[in-house]
Amino acid sequence: MHPAEELRGKKDSKLSSKRIVLGITGSIAAVECIKLARELIRHGATVYPVMTPAATRIIHPDALEFATSHKPVVQLTGQTEHVSWCGLVADPVDLLLISPCTANTISKIARGIDDTPVTTCATTALGSGVSILLVPAMHLSMYDHKIVQKNIDICKDHGVLFIDPPITGNKAKLPEVSEIVETVIRTIGRQDLQKKRILIIGGATAEPIDDIRVLTNRSSGKTAISLCVDAFERGADVELWYGHATEPVPSFIPFKRYQTVTDLLKLLKDKHLKQFDSIIVCAAIANYIPKKQKGKIRSGKDTISLQCIAAPIILEALRLHAPEATIIAFKTEAQKKNVKRKTQQLLTKYHLNGAVGNTLAGFGGEHNEILILPKKGESSWKKGKKEELASVILDMLRQSNK
Repeated sequence: MHPAEELRGKKDSKLSSKRIVLGITGSIAAVECIKLARELIRHGATVYPVMTPAATRIIHPDALEFATSHKPVVQLTGQTEHVSWCGLVADPVDLLLISPCTANTISKIARGIDDTPVTTCATTALGSGVSILLVPAMHLSMYDHKIVQKNIDICKDHGVLFIDPPITGNKAKLPEVSEIVETVIRTIGRQDLQKKRILIIGGATAEPIDDIRVLTNRSSGKTAISLCVDAFERGADVELWYGHATEPVPSFIPFKRYQTVTDLLKLLKDKHLKQFDSIIVCAAIANYIPKKQKGKIRSGKDTISLQCIAAPIILEALRLHAPEATIIAFKTEAQKKNVKRKTQQLLTKYHLNGAVGNTLAGFGGEHNEILILPKKGESSWKKGKKEELASVILDMLRQSNK
């Protein structure tokens, strides 16, 4: 068995049975293509490398053969590789991914110029309807060139997809490998949430006690991030409102920060919630708000007392501002025996389309056990990693939207 085959599907099967032509061009960022190819394989994909002559001067074709188990195409042959992969054939590949993609290659694709195996694959794919995803990487002066930008627009007008490069100093850099892979999954994956606008509210509130201390909880934000990533992969346009949490937000997820319940209410009023088809509230939101002390509570006291008032109910405000949206919320209980009853009460009281119940056991960890409670249909308990459970929750959301 080739070493690449030992990696196949090690992470998951989201790209199982998917075939990808990976075009590599002459950017120094080509050094990242080994890592990219291997990560695609870990999600189950089969990767066929194709290289421009300039790319072979940066990374040796043998390295790509080792990474993918397929000998790179560095020159088209009588096997007509461009046609068998990207042409009008019975079984074309699922995607032509060109990463990194230089200004030179972008402009050639826009103008229909074929003088490398990569550009010939692109022309063939455009003519046959095979999906194309370009990942530019170059000096900023090249990326900002008006003619290059015009050529990017020409490509987009013909259905070519792009991942915008992060700009650092004077460089239009290659995005993180994780972002490229997630976008590939979004492009050729399930796509059952396409054109859906989903708001995820996650993390914890952190209510100030004095000018230094806050009252918060142990929510890690992992469930919210898992939901965002899975919704993105399935084609949704996702926005995250993110409170106090430790889980980092991926670069491809747009987000807004909040700290307190008051901050959340302000977001509700400032944003036009009607633009969202669905809202998932997995945030750990304070039920009580402490009366803030001025300055800093003096240290050294044997005891201190906090005066708290009941916090406004965010779910009430959400339903008021987004009356047509599909809303799913979470309910956490200390004991599993109380979860179903309390989650049902939450579902009914706030006119939700679905609810998720769990216990304190999932806080801060990688795994959880949750109760899936749709408004219509049978409830069920699910156990697994939070990334896996996110997909189950979004399945309930999708069913609720029907």
